[in-house]
Amino acid sequence: MLSKTILKAVKEKNRIFVLGIDGLGGAGKTTFTQTLAESLRDEGANVIILHMDDFIHPRKTRYDDTKLEWECYYYLQWRYDYLITEILSPIQLGMPINKLIELYDKNIDEYSKHFLKVDHHSVLLLEGIFLQREEIRPFLDYVVFIDVPKKERLSRVLKRDIYIGDQRMIRAKYYKRYFPAEDKYLEEYAPAKNADLTIVC
Repeated sequence: MLSKTILKAVKEKNRIFVLGIDGLGGAGKTTFTQTLAESLRDEGANVIILHMDDFIHPRKTRYDDTKLEWECYYYLQWRYDYLITEILSPIQLGMPINKLIELYDKNIDEYSKHFLKVDHHSVLLLEGIFLQREEIRPFLDYVVFIDVPKKERLSRVLKRDIYIGDQRMIRAKYYKRYFPAEDKYLEEYAPAKNADLTIVC
């Protein structure tokens, strides 16, 4: 049903349709995005996926010892300016995308060049957290918010984010850096209420 709604909107927009998949850490955004992309492709759509995690600043920028860690995550992590200037703003102006862009590589803490091609009438799925912040929401045609209770999300990330360390370290990281920033987002933007579609899991 969602895929048909999107395809109808794509025809009405007469340009690239940008759909945001929003949700907090461990909500299942990536899985949902992949499933939606497959459904849209089955309907004949040209679908491109971008991840907000590819548009972040290097460690020297997103970590600042003079600030609380959650403040660093919320205010310093995201490379909104680059994403908007290079991709979202041109799309909003009706332009296709056909160029090299910089994506963050967490393994080397640097950017690498990747070719991005987004033709007219394509669907661009942007997946990530905090997509309804004022910096980026105006560039999204439609937003889906995946709403999952914190207890369930924590259970998932304890199994997923082993790069952080053991479960004690993962839990500490989330309660120090991620969860307070998420609380700020929930308080300021009420994403479940303001999304075009909220899926409660």
